[in-house]
Amino acid sequence: MLNIMIRKIALAGLLASTVLAAPAGAFERTDDGTIIVFGGRQAIPVLDPHVRYDWSTRMIQQAVYDALVKYEGDPAEVKPWLAESWETSEDGKTWTFHLVKDAKFHNGDPVTAEAVRYSFERGLKLNKGVAWMLKDFLAPEGVSVVDEHTVKFELKAPYAPFLSFLPWWFVVNPQQVMANEVDGDYGQKWLTDNAAGSGPFKLGRWEPNVLYEVEAVSDYWKGWPQGDNRPAGVIYRLIREPAAQKAALQRGEADIVEGLTSDDYVQIEKVPGIVIQDHKGMTTFGIKFNTQKGPTADINLRKAIAYAMDYDALIGIYNGAASLETSPLPDSMKGHIAVEGIPRQDLAKAKEYLAKSAYPDGGITLDYVHVAGLEEARRIGLVLLDNLKELNIGVNIKPEQWPNMVAAGSSVETSPNMTSVYTTPISTDPDAVAYQYHKNSWGQYYAMAYYDNPQVSEMIDKARGSTSWEERAALYADIQKQIVADQPEVFGMLQNRRWAHQDYLQGFSFSPVRFTGEVDLYPLWIKEE
Repeated sequence: MLNIMIRKIALAGLLASTVLAAPAGAFERTDDGTIIVFGGRQAIPVLDPHVRYDWSTRMIQQAVYDALVKYEGDPAEVKPWLAESWETSEDGKTWTFHLVKDAKFHNGDPVTAEAVRYSFERGLKLNKGVAWMLKDFLAPEGVSVVDEHTVKFELKAPYAPFLSFLPWWFVVNPQQVMANEVDGDYGQKWLTDNAAGSGPFKLGRWEPNVLYEVEAVSDYWKGWPQGDNRPAGVIYRLIREPAAQKAALQRGEADIVEGLTSDDYVQIEKVPGIVIQDHKGMTTFGIKFNTQKGPTADINLRKAIAYAMDYDALIGIYNGAASLETSPLPDSMKGHIAVEGIPRQDLAKAKEYLAKSAYPDGGITLDYVHVAGLEEARRIGLVLLDNLKELNIGVNIKPEQWPNMVAAGSSVETSPNMTSVYTTPISTDPDAVAYQYHKNSWGQYYAMAYYDNPQVSEMIDKARGSTSWEERAALYADIQKQIVADQPEVFGMLQNRRWAHQDYLQGFSFSPVRFTGEVDLYPLWIKEE
């Protein structure tokens, strides 16, 4: 454990700090080097890489684990990692990966083809977290060891997005996991707050709902891009309110923070020594309608709402750090087209569609659910409230904790009329977004609309199984047009991804496939004067 002291600060003091003053250094100095302090709003309840993922969880997972390949850069590209090379058969069903020879787990065990095989078997058999990405095309017995450093995947059918999902299938040490199994649980209980990885960091202190520490592995098998400037570790410190995050950065108690409000980013940009990272990402915002139950099952009502929405107000809420969606697919995703006629505010059209609906005079009130504490989503609800007054439709704005939102959205019977959802594709392949509109996705948070168009599902199935990009591109163009025509949601905007950090923090690298506040910790370092 690193021998360090974290400065203790009172929350009231944080909230009271409004002076735009140059910050002091937040990083901790130890005999092993500097420790970066990251202030984030989201806890990490389960670290197991095959059971759960969200932005904060995955940020730490990628710090302590490695995968066969890794996403890097903007635009995001798949780069070799544990696998130094690979090839695929002409029919697209067989993939063979050749591993590097020098990778090792934190306990010194080598990373072998058997470790890779076991990790995929574990993920598929647990059928949680990442399993959905591959389970329709890959069975546990479809992964086999060719030799110590070669592993083969035999897919049930061709699956074009296969490689694009592999960066999120982290490899665990079978010996450590099996030694900590309880009643055949594949080590799930142990891996909740322990790790069995080979990544650039290993776990340090783990204080749930307070802080989570990772310590740099000095002899990490892949080396460090910063050389001797690598940090000694990173502390992910839970700071739940944006005002407290901003104050922690200003007062020198955090080196980097995520999740500030749009107004906060504008204000703190003026602080000497603060840098704002502002990047156009792939995170889309939509208002998901329940298309199967309640008033929003009426397509004409959904169209009326979509045309009543003030889309320019969405950009204003983000102080310009956003762009309007032109399709269900993000602009930078392969296969994206700008769908002609995607709704923009037009009250005359809104009233025409309302007149064709089962509620021609309005007179109804709809629930709009958003994540509690997410200021922008709340303000979007206020815009919707104001816009729908023109249609004599009321809006009940309901903040909910994210787990409660997910639980409500997991059933068509309890999914709200309208739900505010931000979605970041986990893959650069268009299937990562298109499949959200497949009936098989019902019950997932990104499918709260319960959209059902058999023709669209059939096209999605055909596109994901084709090995011809020309055929896939034509299918995805038709898929995008049809989804927009069916209006399962208000297609809103692409939110820019933003962080604020001290100017001495170096090595920040943006990649649009990372979730909300997720940062690659591996290249970060502190430049000391």
